[in-house]
Amino acid sequence: MRVFVDTNVLVYRFDSGAPKKRDVARAEFRRLVMERSIVISTQVLQEFFVAATRRLNPPLSSDQAEVVIGYLSRLPVVQISTRTILEAVALHRRFSLSFWDALIVRSALEAGADTLYTEDLQEGQVIEGLPIVNPFSLATREP
Repeated sequence: MRVFVDTNVLVYRFDSGAPKKRDVARAEFRRLVMERSIVISTQVLQEFFVAATRRLNPPLSSDQAEVVIGYLSRLPVVQISTRTILEAVALHRRFSLSFWDALIVRSALEAGADTLYTEDLQEGQVIEGLPIVNPFSLATREP
């Protein structure tokens, strides 16, 4: 089983402002790495750097983010190609997704992922056979 992990899951691993999501992100990341089922893309690496150095409170330094990206780059990483971009544009039109979400979906499909972990799309939605799972849905409902 392959699970494509969107940027938000990786960023939450470092988010002290959302401890429940941080705990879920850490546990899921650890599990997926141990199972060797995780896959990401170059887009995820780029977005991680921006989000981790700008949106976290406190943000990671660029040096810290670079170390994390160095580690993440050892995982299976889908390289975004012009073909990937063009097919993402088609998904964007067909499913009314943002372009960036469509690119994540397209990359997951190219990776042969069985599941996409994200909080940016509707949980339970299936796009071209790819189920969308929000790993934080239980964590955000608990008191």
